[in-house]
Parts: sequence; C-alpha cells; structure tokens
Amino acid sequence: MEQTLEFADLLRLMDERSTAFHATVAAAPSLDVQVPTCPEWTLFDLVQHLGEGRRRWAAIVAAGPADAPPATSAPVAPREREALLAWFAESTRELSGALREAGPDRGCWTWWGSSQAPQTAGAVARHQLQQVAVHTYDAQVTVGAPQPLPEDVALDGVDEFVTTCVATTAAWPHKPAVVDYHATEGRSWRLWFSADGARAARLPEPVAHEDPEVAYVSARGTANELVMFCYGRITMDSLQVEGDRRVFEQLIAWEPED
Repeated sequence: MEQTLEFADLLRLMDERSTAFHATVAAAPSLDVQVPTCPEWTLFDLVQHLGEGRRRWAAIVAAGPADAPPATSAPVAPREREALLAWFAESTRELSGALREAGPDRGCWTWWGSSQAPQTAGAVARHQLQQVAVHTYDAQVTVGAPQPLPEDVALDGVDEFVTTCVATTAAWPHKPAVVDYHATEGRSWRLWFSADGARAARLPEPVAHEDPEVAYVSARGTANELVMFCYGRITMDSLQVEGDRRVFEQLIAWEPED
C-alpha cells in the first residue's frame, strides 16, 4: 500500500507530537492522575511506557537486520517531573537519531513480520509516529484537553494500522468477511478476512460490496475517529456503522497466532 508520508515527514511529525506530549505532561496537575483511556496507568506510567519504547526501538533500529530484538535495559525513569521529562526528551532523541542514521530502507527486526508492512526503519518510524500520536491524545484526555490528531497523521494512521496491526497470514477463524473504513476526508480502505489471513488495500473511492456469502460491515468517520477506534480509544457507536456489526466485535477480540 502506498505510504502517504515521506520519511522526513514522519520524523518531523514524531518530533511535533513528542513536543505536544511533553507540554501536556508538563502542564498536568499531577503525575499520579489516572489516564482514562489507559485506566491501568497513571500519567507517570504513560510517560515511562512511551520513553522506554523510544529507547527499545532505537536499539532495534541501530542493530539492523536481525532475527530477534537486541537485549536492552533502559535507565529507570525518574519520579520527579522535571527529571522525568528530561529522560523522556532523551528517549525521543535516541530514537530520532537512530532512525536518521539508518535511513528509511535499512532492515531491522519488527514484530509485524507477517503483515503487509516492511521490516525496515521507515516502517518503524511510521509505527512510532502513531504510538506517540495516540499517547499524546491519552495525555491530553487526562488533563481534560483532548485534541484530534493532525489530519496528515490521522490519515496515515489508518493506513499504518490496517497494514501493520491487522494484515496477517494468520487464519481468520470466522466466516469470511470484508470490512471497509471510510474517512470523511475522502479516503477509503478495505480489509478482506479469510482462512488465508487478512489483507488490506486503499480504495480509490468507496466501492459497493455485493457478495451475500461474505459478512460485510463499514465504518465512517473522520480519520482521527477511525484511528481512535482502531486503537480502542472510542467505541463503534462513535462512528457511522453499516452492515454486520458482529464482524467488528470479532475483529476486536481476534488475537491471531502466526
């Protein structure tokens, strides 16, 4: 599937979202407040999770092509806010530096080996942009000031999610199904599910589905809403859903094994 953002854009947007995350945490009344969209975490836990992830992926990218991720041990995240934010900023710099050094086409280990996404530093940058974008939203929700993702980030986010997190060669355990996502910004995607796995494609325009033997459902919303639905931040009731809603329930519960 054609990418919507160039490598330089991914790095720039990662920096922008990281800056927004940093500012939100700096303005929060407490690091001990619970994150509503990740109820098992406090705001401190969210910063720690994202910072450790930045450092882990920096090491993975720097290691180059590999059959397994390198062993890593990130420095313990400090509890004091100013020191924690400095630690997070350094985590961000480590990942950005590793990605810039590697370039978009260098291979590396990834957990999505059976998906449609390549195992490259460019694909890592694309996924890590979505990670910091969604977690920035989580932080903003926590302080009561949620903002939609920038349109270019959200549109690429739907693309990235369906190709990396959904597409797989693992067998779909239910009746064959087709799922369409329609962004109100004018972009559409289709997913096919069968015993051969799941595959995704961007549609040039909304296309009717006419096979009565295949379960079908579509979801329409802004690209931001679609991304938040994909990552479980909002429910399908927040979208315009047509067709067999059970397919979405099956998809949400699906844990494919390669």
